[in-house]
Amino acid sequence: MEISQLISPERVVCLSGINSKKRLLENLGQLLSLGAAGTDPTDIFHHLVDRERLGSTGLGHGVALPHARMGKHEKAIGAFIKLDKPVDFDSPDGQPADLIFGLLVPEEHTSEHLEILAALAGMFSDHELSQSLRECSRNDELFQRLSSWQQTDNSG
Repeated sequence: MEISQLISPERVVCLSGINSKKRLLENLGQLLSLGAAGTDPTDIFHHLVDRERLGSTGLGHGVALPHARMGKHEKAIGAFIKLDKPVDFDSPDGQPADLIFGLLVPEEHTSEHLEILAALAGMFSDHELSQSLRECSRNDELFQRLSSWQQTDNSG
C-alpha cells in the first residue's frame, strides 16, 4: 500500500486544543471531506461516531484508526492528525491517542477497507515512525514522513 494514495498535504495536520474524542472526530470529518467532494463533514462525523460505538478504533501505543464506509466516492480517502495532547480513545492498553489516522472507504469496498486497515496497523506498529511523527511540529513535515514511510522486510 502506498500511503500517498490515501493522503494529501491538506489532510495531514498538527492540532492543538483538542480535548475530547468527539472534537477530534469532528475535525477528522472536516479533513476527510476535503478529499470526498460533495460529502458533508457532519455526515462523515456521524459515520465515524457510529463506528466507534461498535468498538474503539484505538490500537494502543498512542495510535487510533477511526474509519467508516460511506458514500459514493470512488476511492479510499485518508487524513492524519497529530495532537499536541493525547485524548482518551478507549485503547486496549489504556493509553490516550495522539496519532490519529482517519479513513473513509466507499460503501461497497469491504475487502479494500480491511486491507488498508491491516496495512495502517502494520505501519503504526513501527515505533520509529510513530516517534518520528511525534517529533514533527509542522504539517509539511508530517506529510513528508508519512508519505516516505516504507515497510521493511524483516523476514530474512
